[in-house]
Amino acid sequence: MSALVCILNADNMLSYPDFRAFERSFQLMAQVSGRSGRKYKQGKVIIQTYNPSHPVIVDVVKNDYLAMFKQQLLERQKFKYPPYTRLVLLKLKHKDPELLNKAADELAKSLRKVFGKRILGPEFPMVSRIMNYFIKHIMFKIERGVSSAAMKTKLVEEIQKFQMQPAFRPVKVLIDVDPQ
Repeated sequence: MSALVCILNADNMLSYPDFRAFERSFQLMAQVSGRSGRKYKQGKVIIQTYNPSHPVIVDVVKNDYLAMFKQQLLERQKFKYPPYTRLVLLKLKHKDPELLNKAADELAKSLRKVFGKRILGPEFPMVSRIMNYFIKHIMFKIERGVSSAAMKTKLVEEIQKFQMQPAFRPVKVLIDVDPQ
């Protein structure tokens, strides 16, 4: 008797909006696949997907971790994600969505003047409202080798200037370095 493991709708994992989605998908599918066969017995794995030629699905089927790893490093280098950069996530919160949108746009605009293309957003996160607070994110990428201390100082100065504006004073700004 062999064991059967089914991975339903693998596309959901692969399309999750996070730069680590492919890595996590590979890890989960490989781990679950390993559960199908035990000690001298071969198991069977069925992966339900609309895209069987997706590189991660192909690497899982081949059990080729190294190919997935190399591809992920190339992608991360190309699009400037860790380990080639450090990420700083700015979370803006306020109960009024209109004020939050204005504040997030204004902060992103002022940050772009200082940091240029290192600034992404603002955008709503997957969960954009918690306990009556609306949330917006701004992502800041810092390349390795650049002085993190100098960047941090500039970032804090810009946030302080932003919070000195009376209209935006009630908007909370939280800083998350290397968010998970």
